[in-house]
Amino acid sequence: MDFDLDETHAELRALAASVLDREADQARIEAHERGGRPYDAGAWKALAQAGLLGACLPSEAGGAGLGPLAAAVILREVGARAAPVPALTGLIAALTVAGHGTDAQRRALAPFGEGEEVLTVAFREAGAGPGDPPAAIAGDGRITGRPGIVPYAAEASAILVPARSGSGAALFLVRPGDALLCPVPSATGEPAAAVILEDAPGEMVGEPDGAAVAALRLNTLAAVTAAASGVLAGALALTKGHIATRRQFGRVLAEFQAVTMQIADVYIAARALDVAMWTGAWRLTEGLPAERDLAVAAYNAAGQAVRALYTCQHLHGGVGLDLTYPLHRYFGLGKHLAHLLGGEQAQLDLIGALV
Repeated sequence: MDFDLDETHAELRALAASVLDREADQARIEAHERGGRPYDAGAWKALAQAGLLGACLPSEAGGAGLGPLAAAVILREVGARAAPVPALTGLIAALTVAGHGTDAQRRALAPFGEGEEVLTVAFREAGAGPGDPPAAIAGDGRITGRPGIVPYAAEASAILVPARSGSGAALFLVRPGDALLCPVPSATGEPAAAVILEDAPGEMVGEPDGAAVAALRLNTLAAVTAAASGVLAGALALTKGHIATRRQFGRVLAEFQAVTMQIADVYIAARALDVAMWTGAWRLTEGLPAERDLAVAAYNAAGQAVRALYTCQHLHGGVGLDLTYPLHRYFGLGKHLAHLLGGEQAQLDLIGALV
């Protein structure tokens, strides 16, 4: 099977890599962390000006309509650099609205594509099972509930919230100003808040038949696993560079058989995640059944990929725990993404239910 990207997506990947290498190198990320801003506005605007955000959006929003596969390409490059930009939640929300929103809602995505606005998603609560209903209830366009911890809630122009509506489930766009936001710390350093909705007005996206909620779940799996693939690729590259130059007992670490076996295990975990992720993202873009492939990708992202990050930490020794060294960003982000997926066992349960 050929898992190479076609010419369009290969060029998109090269462009994303070029922009992020320039705008999100380690020196800039360190400066951002010292500055205390919610995200790197310069890198975010650069992604937009390069047309990378718009590539995923529909034509009504001035985009190229390349869909989930393009989003996976971009998010993998973002993850490979642990870039502090709100791309993950934004692209999940934008793709879902693009697929199920009205023409007016699709046109309203234009400021996001231009880097002028941030969008975010209320992920399901930590510990909730894959089939559990949303934590909010909607009636007459008003929503009540606690949809969990939401990244960039205060910075976003809208939060995409899944909610029970009658006998079904629907998605709603809620303005942060209509919600009570309680800031909470996050493992990645990105801003987040517990969102509390009390009869808050919401704009429905799609129909209350569960289709939009199902699409949100698939878009989330594709986006999170793509970011996790990039995180592991970035950690692997960093570790390879370390063991190729670090000397102990008069030899570089890469010359020790035990080290080469462990870095080989990391490579295998990265390839396994890549194969499942690219397959699922492609099938989702083509309108083919993708849930099983994405569940396999999520199982790898929440399990083997996290264990591979532990191996990268181990091969670095004490250096890997130093906050002045970039590996800690990959480790924290990788663990956070596994948490968003509900953990390895939740994905294994989902695979069992699907087969």
